[in-house]
Amino acid sequence: MPRGERLPFPTAEPWYQPNADEVQVFEQCHARQLAVMLKGPTGCGKTRFVEHMAWRLGRPLITVSCHDDMTASDLLGRFLIGTDGTRWIDGPLTRAVREGAICYLDEVVEARQDTIVVLHPLTDYRRILPLDKTGETLEAAPGFQLVVSYNPGYQRMLKDLKPSTRQRFVALEFDFPDADREAAIVEREGAIDAPTARALVSLAGRLRALQDRGLAELPSTRLLIATARLIGSGVALRSACNVALIAPLSDDPALVGAMRELVELTFV
Repeated sequence: MPRGERLPFPTAEPWYQPNADEVQVFEQCHARQLAVMLKGPTGCGKTRFVEHMAWRLGRPLITVSCHDDMTASDLLGRFLIGTDGTRWIDGPLTRAVREGAICYLDEVVEARQDTIVVLHPLTDYRRILPLDKTGETLEAAPGFQLVVSYNPGYQRMLKDLKPSTRQRFVALEFDFPDADREAAIVEREGAIDAPTARALVSLAGRLRALQDRGLAELPSTRLLIATARLIGSGVALRSACNVALIAPLSDDPALVGAMRELVELTFV
C-alpha cells in the first residue's frame, strides 16, 4: 500500500459471542496501550475476536499469518527497484504503526526468534519502531495496538515464545465454547436448524475425547461451521461430516474409522 493511502476501517460488525470479560479487558488494554496475546486451540474464535474488536474500536486491522520463513523485512518493509528507481515499501507492521492500526500476528510462534525481536520496542513504554534500512525511528500513532496469537497445546511440543517476549503481553486465554454457546454459534454461522447444530456439537465433544488416541488437533468450532454450511447447502449429513469434519483431522485409517463410527452413533 502506498504510504499516502490510508488503511480502510471495518464497516460491518463481525459477529462475536463473548465468553467472559475478554471484550472489556481488550478495550482497557487498547486504551492503555498494552500489547495483547491470545492463547487457545485452533479454530476457537481468536481471529474473529480480533476482527470484532477492531470494528468495535473503530480501528483498521492488519493481519499477518506467521511462518518460519518470515523475516524481519517481511514485517518492516524493503527497498524495491522499479522503473523510477529505488523506493521503500512499508511492511504490514510499519503500516500499522504509521496509521494507528491494530496489527494481528496469527500463530506468532511460527516466526523465527530473530524476527520476533523487532516487536520488543513496540510492547513497552517506548512504542517505537526503528527502521535501520531507512534510518527512521517511528513513534506508534494513536490507536496502534499489537496483538499476537498461538495455540499453546500444539506448540508446547514444537516451539514457544521466549519468556522475555511473553512478559511483554497481557494474555487472554480462549477455549472452545461450552455446548450451548457453541451450538448457538454453529446454528447462526452455519445457517442450520438448532437440533442439527446441537448434534454437531455433541459429535465434536465425542471427537475431542479422542485426543488421547493420537488426534493431534481437536475439531474446532470453525470445522463445525464448515460442516454446517455444507449441510445447509443440501449435502447429505454424513457426507458433510466426513469431508468437512473427519477428513481434515487425520489420515490414520484406524482413527478415521473410529471417528466415522462416532458420526454414526450421533446421527442414528
